[in-house]
Order: sequence, then C-alpha cells, then structure tokens
Amino acid sequence: MVVKRPEGLVLVSPEGLRHDGRRPEDLRPVKMEVGVFKNADGSALVEYGKTRVVAAVYGPREPLQRFPLLPDKATLRVRYHMAPFSTEERKSPAPSRREVELSKVIREALEPIVLSEEYPRTVIDIFLEVLQADGGTRTAAVTAASLALADAGVPIRALVGGVAVGKVDGVLVVDIDETEDMYGEADMPVAAAPDIGLITLLQLNGVLSREEFNRALDMALTAITRIVELEKRTLRSGYVEAGGEE
Repeated sequence: MVVKRPEGLVLVSPEGLRHDGRRPEDLRPVKMEVGVFKNADGSALVEYGKTRVVAAVYGPREPLQRFPLLPDKATLRVRYHMAPFSTEERKSPAPSRREVELSKVIREALEPIVLSEEYPRTVIDIFLEVLQADGGTRTAAVTAASLALADAGVPIRALVGGVAVGKVDGVLVVDIDETEDMYGEADMPVAAAPDIGLITLLQLNGVLSREEFNRALDMALTAITRIVELEKRTLRSGYVEAGGEE
C-alpha cells in the first residue's frame, strides 16, 4: 500500500538525487563492529545509516532446556526483536507477529551458509535486537548475524550480507530508508553470499516489471558484494566504518 506523502517531500530530485542526497546506487554510511558483548560466543553491531542492529550468538551447544534436537545437524534458532525505543512511537516489548515472521525469514536466510552438519544434536542461538529502526532492519540483521556467527567461530560456507532495493518515483534505489520505504512504490529485500554465488533471501513488496526486477537484483548483488567486503575487513580489524559513496 502506497502511503500519501507529505506535501513538499521530494524523494528523487530532477537531478536524480534522493531526499538524503544519495545517488540511486549509493548505500547509506555503513558501520560494523564485532566482539561487542563479552558474554556471547560471538557478537556484532551493524549500522546502515540510522538503522542499528546488534547480534549475539551462543553455540553450538546443548540446549539449556528440553528441546527437540536434530540427529544429523545443529538446529539454528533466531530471535529478531525491536527494542521499545527503536521507533518513534514506543513499541510494545512483547514479540509481535511481524517479529516472529522476520525471525523465521532471517533464519532461512542464514541456514544455507551454516555448516550445521558439523555439530549434530546441538543448537545455535542468534539473538538480534534492533536498537534504532530507519528502514532495512531485516537486511541489516542478516548482515549482523553473519558477522556474529563468524566472530563466534561457527563454521560457515561464506559470509552473507543483505540490502533492500526500492522503487521510488519510478526510480530504482539501493538501501532504502524508512521514508523511501513508506512513500515508495516497491521494496525488495535481498540477502546473498556472493563468494559462493548464493542468494539466500529474496522478497518483493509491490510491483516491478521483469526488466526492473532483473535490474534491481543486479543492483542489490553489487551492493551486497561491497557489504561482504566490509564484513571481511571488520573481522580482520574489529571495526570498520564506510561512507555511502566510494
């Protein structure tokens, strides 16, 4: 559903610049850090502009409570949650239906990269907390979870990154923020592991033509390649900050 935008709000200028000054292909400033929680086996903080997500990983380990275990591989459990202070209007701390759904979506985006067969009859817990939401929380959460898994030493096939491509005023744009998500015509969250050529998440809200879809996917994969390179640099150095433009 397209929400009527406030009068005077220009999302894409005649010069082709977005409302925050970015070009269509530009990411927001991206910051990454690992090892942010000493009590977790692995942890990460990821920021896409004003969107901030932390991830904590525990495991592989035996579950603390009775839980149905898989005999041939580890079970991946993901909890995505938005802090009450993460949005302009205070959010209820109780898990919402959307948070439960996104927990499943993120888990399914991570399962293909985790070598879970190395740890049968165990669980790997990933806790994701959105500290501040300004669009792209699920894709930032996938990136944070990937970093935290690597920081925990969990064997993975490759790092995965996420980004959302949107259609705003008929223009395809990368890494949409909340304003573009709210008043745009379509958004397409994508997660991928470019090092092994694997797309692990692909959703579409709105309508794109076949040509627009293919172009949007190419834009997403180009951006994700940059994001995964930042993940690698972060794991080597512990902290990386990158601007929205190269």
